[in-house]
Amino acid sequence: MPARVWFSVVALIAAGVLAHVVRAEVHQTRDVDGNIHDLFKPAGNGNVLVFVASDCPVSNGYAPEVQRICAAARDKGVACALVYEDPAIGESAVRAHRDQYRYRIMIAAIDRDRAISERAKARVTPEAVLVDRAGVIKYGGRIDNQYIPLGKPRQLVTVHDLRDAIDAVLAGRAITHSETEAFGSFIPPRRHQ
Repeated sequence: MPARVWFSVVALIAAGVLAHVVRAEVHQTRDVDGNIHDLFKPAGNGNVLVFVASDCPVSNGYAPEVQRICAAARDKGVACALVYEDPAIGESAVRAHRDQYRYRIMIAAIDRDRAISERAKARVTPEAVLVDRAGVIKYGGRIDNQYIPLGKPRQLVTVHDLRDAIDAVLAGRAITHSETEAFGSFIPPRRHQ
């Protein structure tokens, strides 16, 4: 094969591979209100993804704290999204759950195929993931240290992991603990076809 033809074949293959890589980085999802979002490409200073399940008592117990964190983050240009890991939940049930727990300032999406949790490396509900302005995951893990193994709550929360991670990213500082162990309900692994 002449060198020019070989170069053209290699260039076409490389372009196809590059296009595949670029497409793989885009992770658009439709929220339960019909809007399209790329949760891993923030429009502002960052995104917080909070992985929840409507029937997880730990997730539901964190609703007031998540709302406080997200209200403060929103004022700093960081958006929050609820990512529902319920395997069979419908959009209307998510909207009802979001209303019941007063998640009014957050978008909500259903992770039916577990692609979002897999990309974020989320393993339980509730678990929080912080994506910075550049789309880099800077933190993943617990919201704070309220729960210890077996879902037992502490009387006093002494560490605020998610709040500290958001503050560090916004200030351009390194996050002290970029990964922490979250406790709650396990997210089933993604089924690859």
